[in-house]
Amino acid sequence: MPMLGLGTWQNDDPQECTDSVETALEMGYRHVDTAQAYGNEDAVGDGLAAADVDREDIFLATKVWNANLAAEDVHATTEESLDDLGVDAVDLLYVHWPAGAYDAEATLGAFDELYDQGKIHNVGVSNFEPHHVEEAMEILDAPLFANQVEIHPFLQQEELRAHAEEHDYELVAYSPLARGDVFESDVLTDIGDSHDASAAQVSLAWLNDKGVTAIPKATGRDHIADNWRSLDLELSEAEIARIDDIDREDRKVDPDFGPDAWD
Repeated sequence: MPMLGLGTWQNDDPQECTDSVETALEMGYRHVDTAQAYGNEDAVGDGLAAADVDREDIFLATKVWNANLAAEDVHATTEESLDDLGVDAVDLLYVHWPAGAYDAEATLGAFDELYDQGKIHNVGVSNFEPHHVEEAMEILDAPLFANQVEIHPFLQQEELRAHAEEHDYELVAYSPLARGDVFESDVLTDIGDSHDASAAQVSLAWLNDKGVTAIPKATGRDHIADNWRSLDLELSEAEIARIDDIDREDRKVDPDFGPDAWD
């Protein structure tokens, strides 16, 4: 899984979404993330088709929404997702939240079946706390590949990062720019200024240093390119430590159905 991907949450203008996916892939991105709940899988699929990049070179991920997590709905809606995306399989399918119709045994059993059928190449979960992850790992026959959660310098997720390292699964960061708040951080902008880089690049480089994959949403070419340049930014140990020391916990995504451990 490439360490930097294009996120598409709230990219709900079909043409803009298609263009952003095409632009990112032509620029060098090879990881695209979407979800049933985003309502843009067809537009993402159009972007995949428009880009002059072979399908096998793209890591494509989507998520099954909470209402669709009964076993029969997992199968039916995943087929719809594949049709909308214009692909035979996705590289990673996530359980979007441990909520709604989620039943660990039934839901993950359906994911195992899709994995065995070759319709998904990896099984993932999203917004899972460590105990949810451990339960999933016990139930699944397929390896648990990734957990996608909110991570950024203002929500550093030390416990989950340690858990992922201990149990050998990937962490994927959504909202890695704290929905734009990174641009208001004196620490991040100061570090960025010393590298002639943006605060966004600094946040993404910090995540990369932590071994966390980031999927920032971007629509315009300039923002897509700015995020891409983070791959060339190397932060010093002192700069990493400054970011580590940010004393703030600011969760940007906290729905009523989120895990109890967040309360």
